[in-house]
Amino acid sequence: MQQAVVDAGRPLPQLTDPLEVELQVSAFVGPFADNEELWEVVVRHLEEVPSRRSAALLTALGHLLPGQSGVWALEAARRQAEPRWDLGALTFGECWIGDRSIDAGYLALLCSYSYGDSPHAMVFMIDEISGSLTRHAFLTRQVEEALARLRDEMRLELITPVAAHWLLSRSYDRFERRPGLGVSMDVHQTRLVARRRIALAMN
Repeated sequence: MQQAVVDAGRPLPQLTDPLEVELQVSAFVGPFADNEELWEVVVRHLEEVPSRRSAALLTALGHLLPGQSGVWALEAARRQAEPRWDLGALTFGECWIGDRSIDAGYLALLCSYSYGDSPHAMVFMIDEISGSLTRHAFLTRQVEEALARLRDEMRLELITPVAAHWLLSRSYDRFERRPGLGVSMDVHQTRLVARRRIALAMN
């Protein structure tokens, strides 16, 4: 498993788009994100073998892994060269909520972000019938198009980033306590991307 993680990090030094880094790492790290024993070994290995790949993987893991594992990775990353992309440059934009709980049983939430001049958004469908569980979560670079499509389906209201991510935090907490519940693959693949934004907004 350790070797698989290291191998999966091979493309990271060549990337220039921080969002692409987040998506790639979230997709292959997500299933093992809470395994501190694994990350302690991986971080130690990457420290002992300095390289552009080690530096890039440690930096990405430091921003995306939860808890102590992320702290270990960030500390180790500081002792190596910085990658070409900057995950610390993420900024928050507007958040919108649409309530279809009465007729369709769900809330829709669009949260926008940016890396420099490159905006993106995450769109979440929160199932109000099944205990406010996030059923779908996808990421798009076409922010205005996604917003327009949601407006065609429901009335949207602005919501502060803190309030939006508080709702998401509650929803993801339920999902992580009961991972066997049926959610789309997108929720699993983007979980660390969403969790990182929740943590930044709440802190």
